[in-house]
Amino acid sequence: MATEADDLGAEAAEQWQLVNTPLGEMWSGRTRYAAAMYFFKRGEMNAETLEVYRICARLDHEDPLPIIRDRGVGKDWLKRMGA
Repeated sequence: MATEADDLGAEAAEQWQLVNTPLGEMWSGRTRYAAAMYFFKRGEMNAETLEVYRICARLDHEDPLPIIRDRGVGKDWLKRMGA
């Protein structure tokens, strides 16, 4: 029987996959933004980083990570992403 902790872990794993959706796939920018919102709501991403994902939401080919780095925001998020 799955516990609530298992369900939360599965949800986080799914959102992690979604925030790493490959660039260029149709709707990938929106998918990454939706997943970023999940991490923001959990307190794992700051508002400035989320804003970059929002800006990139309609740009399926745009990688938000270099923009986050250029703006000097989300250093913890960049480490987590391995960037």
